[in-house]
Amino acid sequence: MTTKLFIRISFALGACLFIGFLGSLATQASIGDWYVQLNKPSFNPPNWIFGPVWTLLYILMGIAAGIVWSKGFYHKWVKTALYHFGFQLLLNAAWSLLFFGLQEPFWALLDIIALFIVLLFTIKWFKIVNNAAAYLLVPYAFWVIFAAILNFEIWRLNL
Repeated sequence: MTTKLFIRISFALGACLFIGFLGSLATQASIGDWYVQLNKPSFNPPNWIFGPVWTLLYILMGIAAGIVWSKGFYHKWVKTALYHFGFQLLLNAAWSLLFFGLQEPFWALLDIIALFIVLLFTIKWFKIVNNAAAYLLVPYAFWVIFAAILNFEIWRLNL
């Protein structure tokens, strides 16, 4: 691994984990009271699973973004890929704020749908730059699909 790649992966990893940390602050604000009282579908995982899964996904996202960034930000495909990545990361952070912080499952559902769409574009652009980076985002895409279904069911069950 080159020094440039290591530095860029480290920076991207730090940015992703920071977004995850911000999301966890919003989550902690209502996980013990509001969320506990919600009706949830039978496939709702136990609360303890979310932290490790999201941590792993943020690590994979950071590595992927660092790989793409190491190809040279001067290149328009790299810029396009990283702009999409940044936008999906903002939507990711917004979801926690909407769902847990503001306790608005409907608005969070709209956000996660937008997140999934932007994530698909991000994967497409990452694939143009580097196949491995694109594949590192695939588990994240599957988790977002699952989270969107879970979000929808929680919203539906609590109308």
